[in-house]
Amino acid sequence: MPTKKSSPSVAAWARRIFPRLGLNRKVNRGVFDGEWSGSGKLLQSLSPVDGSLLASIRTATPEDYERVLRRATAAFRQWQTVPAPARGEVVRQLGNALRAAKHDLGRLITLEAGKITAEGEGEVQEMIDICDFATGLSRQLYGLTIASERPQHRMMEQWHPLGIVGVVTAFNFPAAVWAWNSALAAACGDSTVWKPSSYTPLTALAIIRIAEKVCRANGVDPAIFSLVIGDGATVGERLINDPRVPLISATGSTKMGRHVGEVVGRRLGRTILELGGNNAIIVAPSADLDLAARAILFGAVGTAGQRCTTTRRIIVHHSVRAKLVRRLTAAYAQVSVGNPAAPDTLMGPLINRQAVTDMQAALKSVQAEGGKILCGGRPLRGHRYPGGCYVQPCIVEARHNMKMVHEETFAPILYLMTYRGFADAIAWHNEVPQGLSSAIFTTDMHEAERFLAARGSDCGIANVNIGTSGAEIGGAFGGEKETGGGRESGSDAWKAYMRRQTATVNYSDALPLAQGIKFGH
Repeated sequence: MPTKKSSPSVAAWARRIFPRLGLNRKVNRGVFDGEWSGSGKLLQSLSPVDGSLLASIRTATPEDYERVLRRATAAFRQWQTVPAPARGEVVRQLGNALRAAKHDLGRLITLEAGKITAEGEGEVQEMIDICDFATGLSRQLYGLTIASERPQHRMMEQWHPLGIVGVVTAFNFPAAVWAWNSALAAACGDSTVWKPSSYTPLTALAIIRIAEKVCRANGVDPAIFSLVIGDGATVGERLINDPRVPLISATGSTKMGRHVGEVVGRRLGRTILELGGNNAIIVAPSADLDLAARAILFGAVGTAGQRCTTTRRIIVHHSVRAKLVRRLTAAYAQVSVGNPAAPDTLMGPLINRQAVTDMQAALKSVQAEGGKILCGGRPLRGHRYPGGCYVQPCIVEARHNMKMVHEETFAPILYLMTYRGFADAIAWHNEVPQGLSSAIFTTDMHEAERFLAARGSDCGIANVNIGTSGAEIGGAFGGEKETGGGRESGSDAWKAYMRRQTATVNYSDALPLAQGIKFGH
């Protein structure tokens, strides 16, 4: 599985792209509220590619946080009065600025998150796409005209900007998730305060520097895109407890999301929660196995198994199990693992050594339950794998009711189980506590439609003959159950970033009451 070509060094790439992205190789300020600051402790950004130090960031203090919230509030007060199409024009220009920086931003994501270059640039493309979507959306924030039961009355529904949106993102998509939220929020008239993952702070800095330039070029207060880098106690807890922040959009583990939901719920705020996924693909007897194998490989191995939409379970019919396993094990044997900057690498490192430890613990647990490793699963050592974060992707033969099969391990572990009846396949698919993404490979229309029906997949995303990973921005993204129930990105997800208002206008000389009530004379 090692890569064959020599890999560009982390240091060489950083020397080239950091100046163009406005980053310093030594110390960067990690707080932005229209001005750059930060007076807290230093945070080191370490590359999972080789374990080296990329740069340090001066994080936020409680005083820094308070200043950011004041500035983001003031920026919102001004931004909410700007006509929505004019707001959309700023978002359009942001998309163009991201286009211009796509190559460098993609490589920064490779250095800091360990994604292969195709995935790094693909994530930046998601940002560009959602900016395009939000630009059009800015002219389509539709309300309704509703028939009134009272004569000469007009009833309507309209949407207004909500306020500050707190955006909490995870390391696995250090750029795109901010854009899903911030492009829509900006078009809707909101300001955002971003708390990025402490594993990927430099990506956040580079993005906000781009957004700052676009805002200044348009005479817009750049505090509409505020940034606070810091730990959970200093920044995260203040953000989710802050009544000035009516909406928190948080991406991360189910444990984290449960805490966020409880805290924000106590103050009657809103949340968009995008949490754990334990995504399955059903492979039916009529499936195109070559197509299924390709989808499974990308879904299970892409981003080293660290996507929320990663394929983690395969539920395959007994009649095609052997054929599918042969295809998968052959494909896994060809996966080149190594430096994600190398052109022939298909899988880079896990985010840190703890992730490697967690993967090994999960494999040990599933083996104790009777699971059998069919291929892979070992950590990779030696000069080709510096930093200690590289592993072999793994396929495990398992039973549907094993404890580890019901848990999400953020690593390239694929559990394979065999079914006989379609009802069992659906039941096994739905029995896990998570409900993000799902898929079936079949050419049987009845099976496909049963999978998409009300008693089929219980996930927020359900696909036929495509994998679980790689969602387009045009659809609402999110899931059910312990995935959190939130929706981001496309469709009508924009409504979460606005407040709904029902308004009635009386243009008569009388004062009729609803429900025909007579009150007084």
